[in-house]
Amino acid sequence: MLLKRITIYLTVDEDTIDSYFNMHDPSPLYKRQLDQEFQQYIMSSIVAIKRYSVIRYKLVCKKESDKKYVEPLIHAVRRHFSIQKSIKESQFSKFKKSSYKLLAFSLSMVVICHLILAAFTLTNETMHSIFENAMEVFSWVILWRPINELVFGWNPFLKDISIFDRLINADVITSEMYAVELKKPEQQICIAS
Repeated sequence: MLLKRITIYLTVDEDTIDSYFNMHDPSPLYKRQLDQEFQQYIMSSIVAIKRYSVIRYKLVCKKESDKKYVEPLIHAVRRHFSIQKSIKESQFSKFKKSSYKLLAFSLSMVVICHLILAAFTLTNETMHSIFENAMEVFSWVILWRPINELVFGWNPFLKDISIFDRLINADVITSEMYAVELKKPEQQICIAS
């Protein structure tokens, strides 16, 4: 089932905050690299994402003092996914550039082959039609891959860029677990007479 709204739940407290980051990174909390397992958790949380799904982070603080970790954690997550987005955008621009180069090369090969065929016009009409049909087949074969890449190859890049953008701009909801304290019901003693 594909969801319209995806919520990524995170517990923020002194005990769990270090597990979200690379333990070998000595940087300040907001500049640290995210841990691989934490990245996998976020990516597995959005597996059922649709094109127009809204992503939000729901952070649960156990104590009032844990609220100080919310801003650095969200900053680190957004920083991580903005880096991932810029990497994917550069890969996409390289993909477009190489696809257009391949298309230009293929078109130039087709034009050269047709010019060669036109230059060596054969007097035998049967032989001329055989070479002309062979050139048409060769043209389709040589142009198939660049056209296929340009038409169908964009979507995975655009999908990933869109997902990273939504992870960067996701809303943050903070809830306090400490605010909801359940009282233990008093036991009633029944004396049978």
